[in-house]
Amino acid sequence: MLRNAARATHARAQAPAAQPATARVRVGREVAGRGGKGVTVITGLTMDAAQLDELAARLKRLCGAGGAVKNGRIEIQGDHRDRLVAELCRLGLEAKRAGG
Repeated sequence: MLRNAARATHARAQAPAAQPATARVRVGREVAGRGGKGVTVITGLTMDAAQLDELAARLKRLCGAGGAVKNGRIEIQGDHRDRLVAELCRLGLEAKRAGG
């Protein structure tokens, strides 16, 4: 009985120390509503507007393409998924390629 109580106390003590779940950053491609022109869309970023604008500018320079920040998502013109996933991982974000 004492062992179970000790385990439960130990488990409760460990719970707050666990790291919070990291945001899932997804890098996908969309063409809907753009006249067939594809854009790379980065979603799941938990940043404020100024940080999103700064990151978008950096990624646009990396790809040599235009883009915008819309509704908390970064859109880069063209298909640059592999390049963007590599850069986001290098910046310390857990990014995954989404879609086919």
